[in-house]
Amino acid sequence: MTPRPRLEDPSFAIPFVTPLVAGSVTTLQVNLGKRCNLACTHCHVEAGPKRTESMSAATAAQVLALLADAPEVHTLDLTGGAPELNPNFRDLVRGARALGRRVIDRCNLTVLSEPGMEDVAEFLAEHRVHVVASLPCYTAENVERQRGKGVFDRSITALRALGALGYGDGVSGRVLDLVYNPGGAFLPPAQPALEARYKQELAALGVRFDHLLTLTNMPIRRFAQALARAGQTEAYMELLVQNFNPATVAGLMCRSHLSVGWDGKLYDCDFNQMLDLAVEGAVGTVAELGGLGVLAGRRVVTGSHCFGCTAGAGSSCSGALA
Repeated sequence: MTPRPRLEDPSFAIPFVTPLVAGSVTTLQVNLGKRCNLACTHCHVEAGPKRTESMSAATAAQVLALLADAPEVHTLDLTGGAPELNPNFRDLVRGARALGRRVIDRCNLTVLSEPGMEDVAEFLAEHRVHVVASLPCYTAENVERQRGKGVFDRSITALRALGALGYGDGVSGRVLDLVYNPGGAFLPPAQPALEARYKQELAALGVRFDHLLTLTNMPIRRFAQALARAGQTEAYMELLVQNFNPATVAGLMCRSHLSVGWDGKLYDCDFNQMLDLAVEGAVGTVAELGGLGVLAGRRVVTGSHCFGCTAGAGSSCSGALA
């Protein structure tokens, strides 16, 4: 029997794969900045209304130029903060769709009712943007504990508006996925069973969606601070370590994604970006990157936080892995 990794072992990050190697980049995940209309307790980006970091028009243009020169990249995944608040969001969507690429918008739902954002839902529908929306529970109490008072009702209103535009109908091609994350220091339940419960509960509220994605809370930034305040850091890390699942490693997003920061810097994944763990090699920014071929086969930078993606059924931007 293969022994479980131990937390005190300095080389334990993603055990049984030495080194962890990336393949070809098929998804470009772009963080448009840390500005957000919410300040959620689990946010690994530590985003909020007072953050000012925002991708410039020049860097956004460099992202589109890279995408145009990389036919192997089939998806542009836009995240934040609230990516819709960045003034270049629509140009990135239009540019990527004109290139025939799938576009994902990682939306917190409430941003759709912010002043000046009232037409964003129609824009997303027009360009058939795949919406991945955060809704950490189907009850108001649990959602508002993580995200703030009034967020649940605003989220349901946004979901109904997206539904009226064809999202989640399984016919129009307008895909709507929801994202669950635990309300504390524990692992997500089984994704299929939880999806069925979400669909049952939300149908009663007039909401439909395509898939539920379960994500593990990452011990980074705001959630890490919450763990420290509660004295749960060591226990949570032990939970992740003891639930390491080697079957998740093949599907880790760092093996097929490239993360671009709001300032154009390159990372293996969004989590590494928040820890300032840059991609290995001589190329540090999207402006310096002549082509994605130089990054294929690179060694992925790992750390103890990687157990968040490999515990239990696994966790990635597309949900469970195993």
